Amino acid sequence: MEIDLGGKCAVVTGGASGIGLATARLLISAGACVVIADRDIASARRTVSEIGGSAVEIDVGDEVSVEAAAAQIDTQLGSVDILVNSAGVLQRTLPPHELSLNEWDRVARVNLRGTYLCCRRFGSAMATRGQGSIVNIASVAGMRSGPLHSYAPAKAGVINLTECLAGEWGPKGVRVNCVSPGFTMTPALARGLDSHTLEEQELANSTALGTLVQAEDIARAVLFLASGWAAAVTGINLPVDAGYLIAGSWSSYGGLRRAPSPARAPAADQ
Repeated sequence: MEIDLGGKCAVVTGGASGIGLATARLLISAGACVVIADRDIASARRTVSEIGGSAVEIDVGDEVSVEAAAAQIDTQLGSVDILVNSAGVLQRTLPPHELSLNEWDRVARVNLRGTYLCCRRFGSAMATRGQGSIVNIASVAGMRSGPLHSYAPAKAGVINLTECLAGEWGPKGVRVNCVSPGFTMTPALARGLDSHTLEEQELANSTALGTLVQAEDIARAVLFLASGWAAAVTGINLPVDAGYLIAGSWSSYGGLRRAPSPARAPAADQ
């Protein structure tokens, strides 16, 4: 059995790269008409030329830009059935006295305000029509303490916002859910690995499964929540983290019981 989104129109913010791109690919493969809404319109258009769909420029943190993008989509494609809020920015792991308010505001503006503005515009239209599905991309950072003093609170806000809007719009036929990725192989994470700000093996060892999450893993969770297969699911936060959230507490007991590495065969005599 396959998920069929034929006849559905889906908007993916931040759809030109990373998790958004993987999600757009999967939605298209399921038959949806996909709009890649991205601040980098050149990248969005290149993506469309490769995978299909259409592109629209959007700055999710700006109300005027969100309204203009939505109006363009309404005119060209009609009603939106699925909204995936994947646009987001990271922040440096700085202590508060080094984290500028400009950086704090920029991160919160895109990650929380941007999610709300897009939900408000597209979700309100869905509620008027009596149907629709929204999937927000949060993060496990919003569920745990860490040195991310804007990003983590913003993502925690996305999780709570998801619950609030699920209650607001559920009676009107609109489902609202979110996915919280763990450390996921995206261009942004790759830059951190290349600069040695992050270490791949250390990140992998922080998970129960001993691996990083792939963008396609997140996309599959989004596809499920956006589809009719999740018709009775709303207001949830689904971590897709390779077991990051449950692994940490094991450190008090000596850490996870990892499988021993395969023994090497003795070297042959020369």
